Amino acid sequence: SIVADLRLDANSVIAALLFAMPDVNDKAAEEIQERFGEDVAHLVEQIRRIRELVGVLAHPDMHHKPEDAHQQIEALRKMILAMAEDMRAVLIRLAWRTQAMHAAADAPEAIRRRLARETTDLYAPLANRMGVWQIKWELEDLSFRYLEPDQYKQIAKLLHERRLDREQYINDAMANLRQELEATGIKADISGRAKHIYSIWRKMQRKGLQFSQIYDVRAVRVLVPEVRDCYTTLGIVHTLWRH
Repeated sequence: SIVADLRLDANSVIAALLFAMPDVNDKAAEEIQERFGEDVAHLVEQIRRIRELVGVLAHPDMHHKPEDAHQQIEALRKMILAMAEDMRAVLIRLAWRTQAMHAAADAPEAIRRRLARETTDLYAPLANRMGVWQIKWELEDLSFRYLEPDQYKQIAKLLHERRLDREQYINDAMANLRQELEATGIKADISGRAKHIYSIWRKMQRKGLQFSQIYDVRAVRVLVPEVRDCYTTLGIVHTLWRH
């Protein structure tokens, strides 16, 4: 379902399902190629190679020193991107980690925390590099939920109390902006989002702010065809809302 939501092709969905097999040995790999084609078989092999490479995280020397661990994880991210002959395999692996993080809700705390640290160090930055921001935000929030459950619940509660107001505000702002842009003849792609929990917490920590001092909990993004349209749009925004 996650792979399909990423709008990947049918072969990617098939490969994601086949990757769930406990052990893809040589015989199974041949059967996959025979039944589903060379493209699917190649994808399954690529995903398997990425999984084996990530296994280096479990090595005891990986976290010998914090600075060494950071450098090794950064090198690992680069290796994954360099070795992946097909970027669909990386996206499928990110989808699998997202599913694993959801499933970890019922796992022992030690397993949840290990997965969360791996996800924060490796998978969320990898999703960011590939521009898959919906996966990045979800991985960061799930990791934060397992590593800092009390702070996660506190922010989630504050957001939940205002969730409907935030969503309505975003929808109203998008509708008003779309109407004004259409009146000026600008064709714009407008989207809105609410800031995710982990990014709110990071900003609070980084700047020493309280939740009530976070002013970009909600945001609207406008994409326009030409540079000159940016200035026109900015003028309309300043007309509709006070800076």
